Amino acid sequence: MDSSEPNGNGASDALPPPPPVIPPNVVPLKAEPEMGSEPVKKAGPKRVPMARRGLASRGQKIQLLSNHFKVNVTNVEGQFFHYSVSLSYEDGRPVDGKGIGRKVLDKVHDTYDTELEGKDFAYDGEKSLFTVGPLPRNKMEFTVVLEDISSSRNNGNGSPGGHGSPNESDRKRMRRPYHSKTFRVEISYAAKIPMQAIASALRGQESENSQEALRVLDIILRQHAAKQGCLLVRQSFFHNDSRNFTDLGGGVLGCRGFHSSFRATQGGLSLNIDVSTTMIVQPGPVVDFLIANQNVRDPYSIDWAKAKRMLKNLRIKASPSNQEYKITGLSEKPCKEQLFSLKQKNGKDGDGEVQTVEVTVYDYFVNYRHIDLRYSGDMPCINVGKPKRPTYIPLELCSLVSLQRYTKALSNLQRASLVEKSRQKPQERMRVLTDALKTSNYGAEQMLRSCGVSINTSFTQVEGRVLSAPRLKVGNGEDFFPRNGRWNFNNKKLVDPTKIERWAVVNFSARCDIRSLVRDLIKCGEMKGILIDQPFDVFEESPQCRRLPPVVRVEKMFEDIQSKLPGAPQFLLCLLPERKNSDLYGPWKKKNLAEFGIVTQCIAPMRVNDQYLTNVLLKINAKLGGLNSMLAVEQSPSIPMISKAPTLILGMDVSHGSPGQSDIPSIAAVVSSRHWPLISRYRASVRTQSPKVEMIDSLFKLVSDTEDEGIIRELLLDFYTSSGKRKPDQIIIFRDGVSESQFNQVLNIELDQIIEACKFLDEKWSPKFLVIVAQKNHHTKFFQSNSPDNVPPGTVIDNKVCHPKNNDFYLCAHAGMIGTTRPTHYHVLLDEVGFSPDDLQELVHSLSYVYQRSTTAISVVAPICYAHLAATQMSQFMKFEDTSETSSSHNGLTSAGAVPVPQLPKLQENVCNSMFFC
Repeated sequence: MDSSEPNGNGASDALPPPPPVIPPNVVPLKAEPEMGSEPVKKAGPKRVPMARRGLASRGQKIQLLSNHFKVNVTNVEGQFFHYSVSLSYEDGRPVDGKGIGRKVLDKVHDTYDTELEGKDFAYDGEKSLFTVGPLPRNKMEFTVVLEDISSSRNNGNGSPGGHGSPNESDRKRMRRPYHSKTFRVEISYAAKIPMQAIASALRGQESENSQEALRVLDIILRQHAAKQGCLLVRQSFFHNDSRNFTDLGGGVLGCRGFHSSFRATQGGLSLNIDVSTTMIVQPGPVVDFLIANQNVRDPYSIDWAKAKRMLKNLRIKASPSNQEYKITGLSEKPCKEQLFSLKQKNGKDGDGEVQTVEVTVYDYFVNYRHIDLRYSGDMPCINVGKPKRPTYIPLELCSLVSLQRYTKALSNLQRASLVEKSRQKPQERMRVLTDALKTSNYGAEQMLRSCGVSINTSFTQVEGRVLSAPRLKVGNGEDFFPRNGRWNFNNKKLVDPTKIERWAVVNFSARCDIRSLVRDLIKCGEMKGILIDQPFDVFEESPQCRRLPPVVRVEKMFEDIQSKLPGAPQFLLCLLPERKNSDLYGPWKKKNLAEFGIVTQCIAPMRVNDQYLTNVLLKINAKLGGLNSMLAVEQSPSIPMISKAPTLILGMDVSHGSPGQSDIPSIAAVVSSRHWPLISRYRASVRTQSPKVEMIDSLFKLVSDTEDEGIIRELLLDFYTSSGKRKPDQIIIFRDGVSESQFNQVLNIELDQIIEACKFLDEKWSPKFLVIVAQKNHHTKFFQSNSPDNVPPGTVIDNKVCHPKNNDFYLCAHAGMIGTTRPTHYHVLLDEVGFSPDDLQELVHSLSYVYQRSTTAISVVAPICYAHLAATQMSQFMKFEDTSETSSSHNGLTSAGAVPVPQLPKLQENVCNSMFFC
């Protein structure tokens, strides 16, 4: 094949020379940059997150407590020694089983105490081990034997059916290979980490060493938890205590545990402890789990193909031996029919071969082992063997081990239940955290003592400031002052109401009195200043369509609409039968927005009252180009730094499929402000990209020397046309969902693409940038020291628990009504505009008040919220395409091994600039 390919090219002789003449990698590297002036960029120094320029002072001071606990380190002269660990079996095969490493290293610690000179070590469970001060030698090898190790990691041995729980004589015959295993452990020196690095981190001089040193401290805590039998999930740990479990339905339990991590802060080193929740599989009989998981009445209704997918790799205990195994599959046939070869005890046949006899698994357990089987004879057996050497155990003898993570996507009901059951009021959360710190008993941890680390048990005191809410403008020139982060439109008109003239109602079999709904909607609109004509018609779905697939139901409805309406309507109100997750939603939105360019609002009318209709009208008004309320400083324009020079505000977010779906494309959404000097109107641009990729890859996208099809160009052109032919002098970027380890990529990869898109439009144009990352999933919480309530809306914190050097602050803009408020952590990575700390915090706070869908301040700036909404809505477009869960590699692999990503349909001209996502 190889030889024929060059000949097939027709120019096989001419092919080899070019590479040597032009050095290999140069051509592609040069060709790309020339299109977009990249070489110039690359020469510049890498951008790093900016340092704080001072503290802000605006707002009413408030005394708070935070779940950071002060840590003292006395042994600053000491050094951590990092060793790499390699584990192998006797025959040299590397050990790949997860979780076995800790058992092996514990055994090394106990057996070779003298050789290790009594040194304690912190082991991360994989390939790294740390000690305080050096081990006796740079390279050490040990051999240990583990008794009774879980046979999931054993070689298959013995007879396939037999070793669920071998009886005594079986056990004697195979004791050695079956019950113990020999491991070789090699520990070799890798690096030295001075503890001084922690001190420099606290001065804001972060280095690889300081991050490593904090990582060692985190590993010590993880190991401490592992020794107590906890399940470890990244920085969190979960105890095996049924008081921490709560049933979420479907055989899934929520398990409450704790997050803990060491952080360098302005106040010194602190340990951040928070309550954390993970999902685990319901422990106990496998059959009970399957009945709950599939929501069936009895074992005879179980779908075994589904069960097999669900059970693979879970660990069970088999009775009566109490031996632990990993499930590798299910038997093809039921227990009463599944045969295997049983070795006969009474010796060998004439040729010296071991005699075997074919028996069923059922027969073996009932007649040979005298174990009573009540119901599993007609069901598949659990297979815990190797692919070529199965080992079958009847279903009723198997119980799932506790603390096994459930990693599949949760259903809506399960998610709602999880959220509801893991909520805690501030006081309760403080109590739980105080108890956790007491019971964790870190004071007794030998490794921490040898580092001279002691952890204070009281919450850190922090001074916060409460910013006053911005003044809002509503209709008829009225001013409005939100109270406690909320306002309403009772007896008020919207600031810029639209008129709804050509519209119709579409009903997909929702039970509802449509005439009174329409009458109340028109009346409510009139009160708010929205003039709504009578609808042209009500389109009812015919009853025989209800059972059809969603896409077909939408098609049929549109045929009906087209045949009866004189032209395209301005707006369609769509009634759906289910409140959450209606299958019709995606196909309906796609049809309206991508094919016809019609603005549409979906509702599932359950409890229709004035408040409900007002909220629906707020969304409709924003979608049709109106504005519900705006900041007074927008109208007058007097926003510091923004009203003086044309300013574009971007909100950027990438949303990924749920954890169990690795092949669903990620969706990048960027929203941009329009109609400067306003900061309340936005439009969105949404693209798909490779699954689970966090950096947005289509901000600048050259398709030829003269064409850029990227997101940013689209948004810049819209800003230009909507803002009186002005180019933005300043671009403010809010980026959501990136961790601290990715800040440099945002600053050097994404920002570079945005700059290139600007230069591609106009080489001489250099806008100034402000880049801010917003993080919601962190573990810092704030509590009022003298009140059981959540912190008031507008609370901002930029000291003590913030970064020693970088420019970050926490803001709780919203009123936390339930549970404990989660502040948003804003990191200012770059500020070329030159905001003062007060003006910047004020701007971020104000942007939490321009969200058109609600009459409350929201927890994160509106542009980021809109980016979420746009990504979520567009992802529904793809739901019923060929990217369903079942066809996992839907498009087949391309040669490079990457799955080609299906593109989203383009929205029609007349809706692409609208707030369709509202």
